[in-house]
Amino acid sequence: MKREELLQSIGRFRKGLFTILIAFVFLGIVIFPFSKQLLRHLRDTNLASDLVAFGIPEALFSVVKLTLFASLFCTMPILFYQIWKSVTPVFRSRGMKSPAPIFLTATFLFYLGAFFCYFVTLPFGVRFLLGYQSAHIKPMISAGNYVSFCSFFVFGFGLTFELPLVLALLSYLNVVSASSLSRNRRYALLLITIVAAVVTPTPDVFNLALLGGPLYILFEIGILLVKAVERKRMKMEASFSGP
Repeated sequence: MKREELLQSIGRFRKGLFTILIAFVFLGIVIFPFSKQLLRHLRDTNLASDLVAFGIPEALFSVVKLTLFASLFCTMPILFYQIWKSVTPVFRSRGMKSPAPIFLTATFLFYLGAFFCYFVTLPFGVRFLLGYQSAHIKPMISAGNYVSFCSFFVFGFGLTFELPLVLALLSYLNVVSASSLSRNRRYALLLITIVAAVVTPTPDVFNLALLGGPLYILFEIGILLVKAVERKRMKMEASFSGP
């Protein structure tokens, strides 16, 4: 992407920030009355004990924090749409005809990763960490810290699941190629392991594999998508060059 195209894309995205902000605030107002029920569900899904508040305002701050995270979670499709809308002209100039599938794929991959974390990885991780309690060590889990802990990993998983789409889009910009990705699989595997170790909530191999395994599969899917993009580009170049 050229510098001029980048600046134009940033300018278009800035115009969409107001829409994102309005949606974020509106959804926050809608969600806030149900924030206590959401916090109770979040606790019941992973914990067998009650949350505690270290200080008078923490109970309020924890539900406000959960409301903000939940509002952002629901706003992600609008955020993806505005991002994609801002860069669509760049990709159209490189032969992409229909931008709608990209936006839908980005939304699907984010929520796939987020729900995978919430229903699979997070419960295992929390139970693993709580397994270190004993007769002399009883965990007192702060409501605010627990909300931050869960939200960080849900959003982390959701964003890492965007990997194949990111690779395909970078291929459109001639930043990556299928051959270079294939040659550097070992480095990709190392990077995936590091990312999984940072994002997953526990240091054990099992939970690391719960993210690392799907992420590597997504990397391989990304290579296939890059190959498809390259084949499409070759056909377009052949048609423009003529017989």
